Amino acid sequence: MPRVIVDKAIYTAGARQEIDGDISDAFDLARTKGDCFAWIGMFEPTEDEFELIREELKLHPLAAEDAVSAHQRPKLERYDDTLFIVLKSLAYHDETSDIELGEIQMFLGKDFVVTVRHGPGNPLGKVRKRLENDPELLRHGAAAVLYAVCDEVVDHYGVVAHEVEQDIINLERAVFDPHAADVTEDIYSLKREVLEFRGAEDPLIPVLQDIVRGRVAECGTTREYFRDVLDHLLRVDGMVDAHNELLNSALTAHLALLGRQQNEDMRKISSWAAIIAVPTAIAGIYGMNFKHMPELNWIIGYPLALIVMAVACRIVYRKLRKNGWL
Repeated sequence: MPRVIVDKAIYTAGARQEIDGDISDAFDLARTKGDCFAWIGMFEPTEDEFELIREELKLHPLAAEDAVSAHQRPKLERYDDTLFIVLKSLAYHDETSDIELGEIQMFLGKDFVVTVRHGPGNPLGKVRKRLENDPELLRHGAAAVLYAVCDEVVDHYGVVAHEVEQDIINLERAVFDPHAADVTEDIYSLKREVLEFRGAEDPLIPVLQDIVRGRVAECGTTREYFRDVLDHLLRVDGMVDAHNELLNSALTAHLALLGRQQNEDMRKISSWAAIIAVPTAIAGIYGMNFKHMPELNWIIGYPLALIVMAVACRIVYRKLRKNGWL
């Protein structure tokens, strides 16, 4: 038995039954009994570790390859009598405000469910326990597992969306705080995370829409459940769009404030240069070594030149101050 199997069970009429033998016996039992399916949960299997499952269930090689390699976009595909669904899970890190993407692949047949999880996001133990505590929902069979997994993933999208919203609020405060450090890099970093978020949730919308519209026969008895999940996902999608617009506005405002600050700095530099130019010009005249300058022979000539410089600088300073340059 592959060591990557994290949980396995057979469910008959909404009740769990442990698997005592090997996986082949479990699938055989699920095929022969009515109102029964086997659910195998796996975590990051290698190609060799997944081969037993692929051979037992006759999975399509392309779908099996996707399940092992991961890095797929959210989608729903049909291979003969098997549905292959890909979901993107999210893990949010408070310390860095980073969003780490994971992946959940699901194979659904009439009497089996295989979930393959990659990355840290959304462990499915809670989903399994939730279903086992709700036999009425579990009676819907494999479609109930698909619903519960989608519901858990989308609910976590909402949690991450609220965390991102709080990060944006903090960035907006920093943008308009004159004493805060430059947050341009932080805005770009969070915008990149939001774009990754959109890449995880946006392609899932048409998948759920197909289920809600009855285009996936296996989910016919659970369409109302998926309608609720779709409603939540559309709300999250609206929040992600709003986050992207807010970040664009924050970046525009931040760059405008930086430009204004740079203009103010240049005005101050130019103002002080103009003030310094006054005594420089006067001193430059005396530095030309004229032989016949009457004031050079005055006792008060040198102090008078200094006084003229100071008064001229004062006049220029007050003029610039009045016009708002200093």
